[in-house]
Amino acid sequence: MNLSIKFLNVKQLTLLLTLIALASTAGIIYQLNRIHQIHAFNTAVTTGKNPQTDQESLPAKYATAYWLAKRDRFKESTLLFSQLIEKGSAQQRAAIQHNIGNIFFLKSLQISGGNDPKIRDEVEYLLTQAHSAYKQSLKLDNNNWGTRRNLDRVITLLPETPTPGVGESDSPGLIMGSIPNGLP
Repeated sequence: MNLSIKFLNVKQLTLLLTLIALASTAGIIYQLNRIHQIHAFNTAVTTGKNPQTDQESLPAKYATAYWLAKRDRFKESTLLFSQLIEKGSAQQRAAIQHNIGNIFFLKSLQISGGNDPKIRDEVEYLLTQAHSAYKQSLKLDNNNWGTRRNLDRVITLLPETPTPGVGESDSPGLIMGSIPNGLP
C-alpha cells in the first residue's frame, strides 16, 4: 500500500505564501493608517478643532460637546450632549448625563447671587435640571462617586420643598379659604 499523499507542490506553496504576505502587508498598511487617523483625531479634539475622521462617531461628538462646555458655551454643549443620550453603552450615557448635570450646575453657580426673584427662580430651575441629570446618571451607572458628590451638593443648594400648609400659618395642614368648618 502506497500512502504517499501529495499536498502542495512548490509553485502552489509559493503562491499561497505570496498571497499571505500580500494580505499581511495590506493589513499592516491599514492599521498604520488607522493609527495615524486616531492620532490626528486625538490632536484635533485636545485643541478644540473638529476632527477630520470619525466626525459622526460618539467620541467625536462627545469631545466636541465637552470642549464647548469647557469654553462656557453651555447651550450648544447641552444640545450636542442631548443628541447623544440614546447612543452608546449605559456607562457612556451615564457620563453624558453627568456632564449635562455639570453644565446646569456650573451655570447656576455663575448666575447665583442677589435677591432678585427672577435670578433666584432661574438658579432653582438650573439646580433642578442638574439634580434630574445626576439622578439619571446614577440610574445608569451607580458607581460614579463624582456624580454622587455633585448630586449631594445640588441637593444642599436646592431650597427645601415646603410642606403643604406649613409656613406662615401656625396650624399645620392645607390652608383652604372659604371652606366651612365642621361636618356637613
